[in-house]
Amino acid sequence: MRRRYCQEEDEATIDLTPLMDIVFIMLIFFIVTTSFVKESGVDINRPTANTAERKERGNILIAITANDEVWIDKRRVDIRAVRANVERLKAENPEASVVIQADKDSKNGLLVQVMDQARLAGITNVSIAAVRE
Repeated sequence: MRRRYCQEEDEATIDLTPLMDIVFIMLIFFIVTTSFVKESGVDINRPTANTAERKERGNILIAITANDEVWIDKRRVDIRAVRANVERLKAENPEASVVIQADKDSKNGLLVQVMDQARLAGITNVSIAAVRE
């Protein structure tokens, strides 16, 4: 009597579908919980103030460097173009506020001009960034 052996090969495989699901869910979790910091594009040496408050949602950042250059969205902007740039950014986010990051060695006159241009663009909430002591 001859015995017949079934020669079915049992392949040991790893099902990657649950692993991919977990990785995808973790990726979504990290993307949702990450807070993105918006930068103005230049390094600013901010003045210190004892009464400085932390503002979490300053949507439009304007930087004034020590050599009196104005930067918006990592681009150097002429003072006459500040209003148009702020209006464009306000159109993208109507509830936006402006945070001006002026270097402590910059001129006050330029700071006032930038604040004036932001207000002429329709922004009522204009803040000046400072470092809390």
